[in-house]
Amino acid sequence: MTEAPRNQFLSLHVLETLVAVLPVRDENGSPKSLVYGGAERHMISSQARRRAERVHARDRANAGVGALAGRSTGLRTREWALITATSLADDHGWDRDEALVTARAVIEATGLKFGDPNKKTVAQLTKVLLFAPADTGVRIAAHVDGHAEELRDWRDGYLRAQADAAKKSARKGARKAGPEPEEAAAAVPLPPLPKEHRDAVLFALAPRDAIDIALYGRFLAEIADSPNVDGAVQSGHAFTVHEAEQVDDFYAAADDAKLHRKRNALDFLDSADDAGAGMTGYQSLISGTFYRHAVLDRRQLVNNLRAAGMTEAEAADTALDAEKEFVNAFVEAFPEAKKNSTASTGSLPALVLAFEGERPYNYAAAFQLPVDETPVGAGGEGPAGPAAVRRLLRHHAFVGERRPDLTSARVLTYDPQVDAVLKEFGGAGEARVTPVTAIEELTP
Repeated sequence: MTEAPRNQFLSLHVLETLVAVLPVRDENGSPKSLVYGGAERHMISSQARRRAERVHARDRANAGVGALAGRSTGLRTREWALITATSLADDHGWDRDEALVTARAVIEATGLKFGDPNKKTVAQLTKVLLFAPADTGVRIAAHVDGHAEELRDWRDGYLRAQADAAKKSARKGARKAGPEPEEAAAAVPLPPLPKEHRDAVLFALAPRDAIDIALYGRFLAEIADSPNVDGAVQSGHAFTVHEAEQVDDFYAAADDAKLHRKRNALDFLDSADDAGAGMTGYQSLISGTFYRHAVLDRRQLVNNLRAAGMTEAEAADTALDAEKEFVNAFVEAFPEAKKNSTASTGSLPALVLAFEGERPYNYAAAFQLPVDETPVGAGGEGPAGPAAVRRLLRHHAFVGERRPDLTSARVLTYDPQVDAVLKEFGGAGEARVTPVTAIEELTP
């Protein structure tokens, strides 16, 4: 078995410079922001980053790439009934309509609530997103097919009871628009799903050995006896180290058919009718150097894997592989919003700082005072990227003098300007940092 790392927490810190991008938006379509140190900063939410990291790691694992190649991963969706029905039809030869009715009934009777059956768009979707192993639908379908006769009888009784409940509630006329589906069900007791089958569905929904669930966790309140997972990864919102810089970009989109007609117009009047753009509008774009931070709790990760049924040795080795892939995703992954019009996913970090400790360490305080990008000769700090690197390394050196649990940090840069800054700090001297040239070298 590979020896476990000495310290419980791995702290990761990144500085990245982004130009004219819009990776996340608020409910009004505007860039997200926060106020910190008395100044407005642009923000990239931790939720957007975590999803990008999780999908990046999952796609690599499914493609047979990286430390988690071929390992089980999770899927977060409301479509488990549809996925189960597809497996019943494609893998077991069920009629598609019957498969869908059966899959929904079985999953609903386990404890998950579905959308309004009178609305086609949500009738077969659970009300909440459920993060479960990717093979959950296949496992449920296999169990249903293996007990088809018994479950068909139960399903028919369950659906009859649902229909009777709805009719009874409708007759009472309690509400003009009719009761909610769950209220109708409560009016007439529904036959419970037999324990053997409910246990099988719960096992399929359980986190099991899905590595990304062990890393990022999940919470399922609707089924009290379905295990939740406290994630091993803690993520902070990214924010600009300087005041927010935003531009409202006016755009005009061409109408191909109109332009074709204009080019082939026979006289001036025909051409004039096709003047103007096909569509115009504005989109907000942001630029800046962002600080972001995440922590991996190694002990929690191993505990999650042990709870999934792994032996101590298996959990230790799997945790090391999961850590490698998490670090890779933290550095490489990027939210994909507006990627085609901004090429944002091609961004590389200006600096990655990684170190271990007996507790998490967040260095956001290094940027409470916004970076002043006025030239150094005029009393400012110069460009935000190199200035932020100097601040971060000095902050780490200051903390390291007072916290003996911190290990010597490793730093990775893809920016030659930042590489020059690192040389100012003398490698492992003042800032207690060791430069590396590959993501794999950021952790022992």
